[in-house]
Parts: sequence; C-alpha cells; structure tokens
Amino acid sequence: MRPSAERSGRARWRQVLLPFLLSLIRGALPDQIRYSIPEELAKNSVVGNLAKDLGLSVRDLPARKLRVTAEKEYFIVNPESGDLLVSDRIDREQICGKKPLCILDFDTVAENPLNIFHVSVIVQDINDNTPLFKQSKIDLKIGESTKPGKTFPLDPALDLDVGPNSLQRYNLNENEHFDLTEKQTPDGRKYPELILKHSLDREEQNFHHLVLTAVDGGDPPQSGTTQIQIQVTDANDNPPVFSQDVYRVSLQEGVPPGFLVLQLTATDQDEGVNAEIIYSFHNVDEQVERFFNLDRRTGEITTKDDFDFEIASSYTLTIEAKDPGDLAAHCSVQVEILDENDCAPEVIVTSIFTPLPEDSPPGTVIALIKTRDRDSGENGEVYCQILGKTEFILKSYSKNYYKLVTDRTLDREEIPEYNVTIMATDRGKQPLSSSISITLRLADVNDNAPVFHQASYVVHVAENNPPGV
Repeated sequence: MRPSAERSGRARWRQVLLPFLLSLIRGALPDQIRYSIPEELAKNSVVGNLAKDLGLSVRDLPARKLRVTAEKEYFIVNPESGDLLVSDRIDREQICGKKPLCILDFDTVAENPLNIFHVSVIVQDINDNTPLFKQSKIDLKIGESTKPGKTFPLDPALDLDVGPNSLQRYNLNENEHFDLTEKQTPDGRKYPELILKHSLDREEQNFHHLVLTAVDGGDPPQSGTTQIQIQVTDANDNPPVFSQDVYRVSLQEGVPPGFLVLQLTATDQDEGVNAEIIYSFHNVDEQVERFFNLDRRTGEITTKDDFDFEIASSYTLTIEAKDPGDLAAHCSVQVEILDENDCAPEVIVTSIFTPLPEDSPPGTVIALIKTRDRDSGENGEVYCQILGKTEFILKSYSKNYYKLVTDRTLDREEIPEYNVTIMATDRGKQPLSSSISITLRLADVNDNAPVFHQASYVVHVAENNPPGV
C-alpha cells in the first residue's frame, strides 16, 4: 500500500505543478485601465473596483496577490474587495505644477498567472488656491511728461490651480487716468499692464491710488487684491532701451554656479544722473531667482545653483532696466537647458519566483525586471544584459520590462543555487550603468532512484540458527 500511495502523491504533484509552469511560460499580457478623480480625496476613498475592471474574480484575489507597484504609492488595492483606494494625500499642484493634464501612471501586478496592468489616474483640479500678489502694495513713479498710451507692466498674481480654476482676469477700480489690459508671457502666464489714458499733472495731483484685483474662474470665484500707489514725477525725457526684445541662450545642465549666462546692456540717451540704469528681475517666479543672479549695476546674469534638466528644461527671465526717473524698459531672456547623461539607469525586480522546481522546462519565467532612467532621449534609453555565461536569458517584455527565463534544464543535485547579475546601461555618448544580483534557489523533485552499492551479495549462514539472527 505504501508504494502505491507515493505514486499517487507524485501524480497529484505533477497535476498542480504543470499548470503553474505553463502560466509562467505564457507570461502576462499588458492591459490599461483609466480612472479620473478630484485632488485632495480623503484617505481610503474608493477610486474604482480595479479587480472588476481587470476582469478578476473577487474569490481569486488571495491567490492572485493583486498589488500596486510605483515609485510613490498614492494608491493601494483592498485585498478583499479589489477596490483601488487612495493611500496618501494627492495634491495636484505639488505633483504636476501648472501642467494642464495631470496623470499618475503606475503598474499593478497579479500573480498565478503573472499579469501586469498599466493604470492611469487623471487628477482633476479643484479650486483650492486663491490668486495672490507677491506684494500687498505696488509703488510706481510716472513722469508728468509721459504720453497717453504708455504701458506699465505689473507683477502678476500667482494661482497654483489650473484650467478654469486658475487666474482668469484682472480688474482695476474706476478712475480717470488709468486703464488696464492683460498680456501673456511665453510660458502662458497672464500679467496685467497699466495703461495711461490721460496726461498727468504733478502740480494738480502728485499721487494716484488704485486697487488691482485678480479673479479666478472657480465656482464660486476667488480673488486677491493689491494696492497701487503712483507718484507723479517731473519730466525725464528718454527711457532706457534694450537692443533686443528677446534674448535666447542655451546652457548645459552641468554648468557650475557663477557661470556667465548673458551680459545685458540697455542704453539711455539722457545724460548724467538720468542716464544711470538699474537692472532687476521683473515678473518672474521663485525658481528664476533661485537659479539666476542679476547684477543690478552691470546687467550681468550668472548662475546660482545646479540645473537639473529632469526638473525643468527652460526658464523665462524678464529683465527691467530703470533710470532714476523711473522710466523703464523690459526684455525677455529665454534660457534653454540641454540634457546631459547624469542619471544612471535603475534596475528593479518587481517579481521573483523562487525556489524553482529543478525540472522546470527551458523558457520558464524566473523574475520580472523593470528599468528606469530619468534622462531623456538617448540618455534615457536603457538596455539590459546578463553578466557572465549562465543558464538564463533576458527577454524584452513590455516597454521597460524584461523577463528572466531559463535557457536549459536545471539540476539541483549539480547546482542547488544561482546568483544572476543583471546590468542596465543607457545609450548616452558616455553611457552610465548599474547592476543587481538575483539569488535563485532550486527546489528538489524526486528524479533520482535509490541505488545499492553492489548488484548482488553472497552470505553464508550456519544451520540451526535461532530466529532473529
């Protein structure tokens, strides 16, 4: 009875093992699921039933081990219901800044059989930010000889929201001498310009007080205000003039702090004190002042910090040149950051199947490998290879995924454990690389029959021995 039971056990083991190995050989077919949610949802809010949308049965979830794999896990999967839940605060402005479309892309992995699903969650903006001016009060000096139609650019209000919830318009209180118009910077930000409607007379009125309001498009709309105080000064005939309205400069992202970007020069036809020019940043965000320094006297622009192309590929600098009479000229400096191969590729093991039965056929999937490189273009293109001669090969799977599979039959009695080193290299002119090692253990199967030391034995036994000898 015992040998029969052992044969029956081995048969049941083969019935379980064969479908498992076939599922590994087949691999997984990528799929894509899309959801749309507003930002700032409460923790554990339901995004959607991921299991249902993927066609997975709830009763199979414990075996399938459905899970999220991402750099930062904003979402988790409820292992009992298959619901995709919010697991962390989702601040659209912090994640995507001013991008019009904010999408969180991540992968979900299911096992038994192995499947990878690509999931995209569109994060919709809510009107949670008020337009704000950098200063609560703006001081302007305008010469009384200034002709009607002259414009004066003002600092914009900042609104972190996007789309309809972002800043939509500016309003100016009713007055006799000034009107308002809106302009747009090359990167799409709206800023107000004050327009002189009627000539000013310093002797009649030497100060004017205005209220500027910025309004967004939310429902209900939110708004912010700033006070404008205008001092009327005596005539200063000629404003400074730049040689160009727009300057364009290209910088490698690896330039050191203190690197000269551009030497600006504005000219003023006045003489003496009225020809002295002061340079300053105008209508720029905090990032510009973080990375660039402007000499107020010489107009020399230099770098202050290290650039990272992966964070920002361009900057817009608006420069104001002003003389002592507060007549001013403005120009724009467009700085393009050129990518360098400064990010080494990463290799991530998303799934590994160990121990592996030693009688697994060639082509059995051992591990799923993901690569990632923050550089762009050829600097961000990655290929993988196995170091040394091994019993395994890599197969490209989906975009930046590889499958590590067996190349021949394995024998635990010969080699019980393998250390496989995988190296990822980018295609930059000076390529960067990194590597990881995967330890694979083999599981024993009953593939060796018992063996006697001799084929036959000869024994001499004396007669009349008692039983048990």
